[in-house]
Amino acid sequence: MTLSGTPARAAADKAAIAADAALMGRVVAGDPAAYRAVMDRHLPGLVAFAWRLAGDRATAEDVAQDAMLKLWRQAPRWKPKAQIGTWLRRVAYNRCIDLHRRARPGEDVANLDLEDPASGPERNLLAQEVSAIVRRALAALPDRQRAAIAMVHFDGMSNGETAAVLEVSVEAVESLLARGRRTLRQRLTALKPDLLEEFVS
Repeated sequence: MTLSGTPARAAADKAAIAADAALMGRVVAGDPAAYRAVMDRHLPGLVAFAWRLAGDRATAEDVAQDAMLKLWRQAPRWKPKAQIGTWLRRVAYNRCIDLHRRARPGEDVANLDLEDPASGPERNLLAQEVSAIVRRALAALPDRQRAAIAMVHFDGMSNGETAAVLEVSVEAVESLLARGRRTLRQRLTALKPDLLEEFVS
């Protein structure tokens, strides 16, 4: 998925930012429906995003809750410069990177659980094998490459939205995606091409 750059997309982004600003205004005013709207809209995706970066469900939930708490504290000073989801993912990304840097030096990235939390438990043997191989390959990517692929391919975010989270240019995101896909292609050559399309096409 790439940044469309169309006027329609720009208008949609501005409308979303304005809607989020209005929602945050209701949060500051103590509107419980606004709190629920923010939680319902953003918490599940935020947990999934943090799970792919942190590799652990409990850690992902903690990261997501910390990000939401930071959002509540930020609410009185919220400025309509970014969408809530973008802001939350930036906070979660920074927290996951901080945790990763503090991880034990010998941590085995092959054991990180980057499986899609929305997936059901019923998987056949081939699917389990594919999942394990892809999980290891993703976990071995550098942090920014893994984050970019998680946002674009798993979360369906545009390159522009991903750039806002990572605080880099769209061109930098395109470079991260290209390098990440190239590395994944090299590591996943044993798989059938049709199983790789989501990650390396």
